[in-house]
Amino acid sequence: MNNPFNHIVEPLDPKEPKQQFFNLSKLGDPRYDRLPFSIRVLLESAVRNCDEFLVKRSDVESILNWKQTQTQTVEVPFRPARVILQDFTGVPAVVDFAAMRDAVMKLGGDPEKINPVCPADLVIDHSIQVDYNRKSDSLQKNQDLEFDRNKERFQFLKWGSKVFRNMRIIPPGSGIVHQVNLEYLARVVFNHDGYFYPDSLVGTDSHTTMIDGLGVLGWGVGGIEAEAVMLGQPISMVLPEVVGYRLHGTPDKFITSTDIVLTVTKHLRQVGVVGKFVEFFGPGVAQLSIADRATIANMCPEYGATAAFFPVDNVSIQYLEQTGREADKLTYITKYLKAVAMFRDYNDPSQDPDFTQVVELDLSTVVPCCSGPKRPQDRIPVSDMKTDFETCLGAKQGFKGFNVPPEHHHTVVPFQFNEKEYMLSHGSVVIAAITSCTNTSNPSVMLGTMICMPVNNHFSFPLALKLLDMAA
Repeated sequence: MNNPFNHIVEPLDPKEPKQQFFNLSKLGDPRYDRLPFSIRVLLESAVRNCDEFLVKRSDVESILNWKQTQTQTVEVPFRPARVILQDFTGVPAVVDFAAMRDAVMKLGGDPEKINPVCPADLVIDHSIQVDYNRKSDSLQKNQDLEFDRNKERFQFLKWGSKVFRNMRIIPPGSGIVHQVNLEYLARVVFNHDGYFYPDSLVGTDSHTTMIDGLGVLGWGVGGIEAEAVMLGQPISMVLPEVVGYRLHGTPDKFITSTDIVLTVTKHLRQVGVVGKFVEFFGPGVAQLSIADRATIANMCPEYGATAAFFPVDNVSIQYLEQTGREADKLTYITKYLKAVAMFRDYNDPSQDPDFTQVVELDLSTVVPCCSGPKRPQDRIPVSDMKTDFETCLGAKQGFKGFNVPPEHHHTVVPFQFNEKEYMLSHGSVVIAAITSCTNTSNPSVMLGTMICMPVNNHFSFPLALKLLDMAA
């Protein structure tokens, strides 16, 4: 490809001249050092894929000139590094590729030439149903039924995993797509065809944004857009505004990532971030684990942003090591990101780029709270929960009201479980299942949810936090 930016290509290691990268720092443009880190990912993609056809030099200039073009509804092409699919939308994509192979064969062509151009990962995670429960072998029995019910579909997908190049299919029982993406599939930096470049993606699920917690730029799209990317087409997107969200202060030891994300969600809904990127910075970020960052990024659809980005730092590299990435990968990931000024030190304010707008949160002000699930913006501090619950119980029906007469506020209903009778009333806490990827992305939140229990028909939040502290 005759790329007009080939002059900035250089080896990452002089001893390995065939392992190269586009060194954006060699563009010689001072605007680059002021770009938000998320916009730098868009710029790198445009520079590396510039062919004056699908991606033009003028597109690169538009991204470099982000400070002016962000408010001018300027469209730019973006070619993500990969696509992630779950089975609801991934199966139709495999069917479409199989149909294309069939059509090519009927025309006398070679069907094996039909493959995704862009790497794609398909995680089968939406097929299982809960037929068995309350037993130690319930998971295995439910998974056995899953394979029996979906035998034909799973056979088709297994065929697809063998015949299509550039497509990897993760079998049932492996976990929720976003968690699998975070722990196993994320490259952070690609090493492909002799080039290093940032990992980025689009996925067929709104909560694809969870991966942004690891410093991988990604967001959800429709199935047609995802297939277009798989076929090598760039996404046409309006260059977004970027809201800088500064975190500082130290959270209380009993504060969970859920408390933080509910606080952030309510705040960003008030700010208004629909169609924008949110990029986190400040010394408070350095105190958050990747699980905490992923929880915050995963809630991105609830506050309406396109992506909620946490640039890669030392905590990100430690997470990659903990999840089994090889030492040589960690070496080139760190070396590459530092070479192109995409490696973040959250305690160094000199690295802070320009943003469209800056808002901030003092983590020390976050308190234990409850919210949702349908209206996460209705955040209620735990200290106010009893009063709010009693108010809602008697209020007229609506978003926050059940219209229950006062004489029925303490109605008790017997409930049988394991041949024992329990008494349930308004305010009892019952946990049926935990299926949200927001919770399952974070072991501490999972543990906290599991140990929150009714004691004498009252929610024992202090006890749950005490147990969580002891477990930690």
